Amino acid sequence: MRNHSTGVAGSSHPIIEVRGLTKRFSGPEGEITAVDGVSFDINEGEIVGFLGPNGAGKTTTIKSILGIIEPTDGTALIDGLDPTVETKQVYNRVSGMLEGARNLYWRLTVRENLRYFTGLQGRHPDRETERHERLLSLVNLESKADEQVRSLSRGMKQKACLACVLARSTPIVFLDEPTLGLDVEGSRDLQSELRRLATEEDRTVIISSHDMDVIESVCDRVLLFDDGELAVEDRLESLLGAFSTQAYRVHLSERFPAEQSLEGYDPDWAGDRRSFSVTLRDETDFYNFTDVLEASDASLDRIEPITADLENVFVSILEEEADVQRQETPATDGQSGFVTGQQGVDS
Repeated sequence: MRNHSTGVAGSSHPIIEVRGLTKRFSGPEGEITAVDGVSFDINEGEIVGFLGPNGAGKTTTIKSILGIIEPTDGTALIDGLDPTVETKQVYNRVSGMLEGARNLYWRLTVRENLRYFTGLQGRHPDRETERHERLLSLVNLESKADEQVRSLSRGMKQKACLACVLARSTPIVFLDEPTLGLDVEGSRDLQSELRRLATEEDRTVIISSHDMDVIESVCDRVLLFDDGELAVEDRLESLLGAFSTQAYRVHLSERFPAEQSLEGYDPDWAGDRRSFSVTLRDETDFYNFTDVLEASDASLDRIEPITADLENVFVSILEEEADVQRQETPATDGQSGFVTGQQGVDS
């Protein structure tokens, strides 16, 4: 496993334990490794983000943890239970929504689905009415609450599924692209709800998403997958901090002449050529850069570090991994990752 981790803090009680998880599929061009020897723990009460490009192995890992597909090798335990053997006990502890999941009863209304899935947890739906109304408001489906799910748009079905997942009140929640179909306000409300679930109810939440704002806003820790492997496992603040001093915004007192250049550097100029951003490798590179500025007679006003955002970190790490692969691997056609078809899990 390629690991950029600087150490992961957390509870001493892992509620999810993954060891050497591997999944291979037979494809038209031979065997495809979707997940390759992945190992990690998720602690009780954590919110963990799964990141990675399409085909990186995120969804296959989630389905293997949930027992939807059986791993080729390795183990995945939920609260010490094997989902492929102790399925009923596991699903009493877990609820999940996978992208495009058809795991609601389409001939029932949204409200009837909420009551049904609440009842599966042994709670009387009549005592949960207020909570159901709050969930309907959260996903902005109050006006559609008494319509059959089959009559809803794809985005509304996704919202209804999300509400039913949260209604089950299981200690572990898996969410694959939970903000699909939500507007900006709905996304913010969901982020607040997820933080509340972790802090007030000590629930464990795993989010797989391309929405970097959501991951950055709510997650304690990030797992970055690339080509079936776990490339990064780290606390979010550590991951962002490791990259926060590499990018700078440089402000000049006067316009920099268009015919001149900053030798050895490729600044991203603003339109007036009085400011630009530049990425520097380390402290030595920073001082070299200031020497180049001075040699070019640039009238420096100030230099400000640019706080890293998760998307830039994500891209930087994958570019670094690609550089390593190019240096270590002969030029041959590589095998890309494999994405399984989406399917639902008991919600």
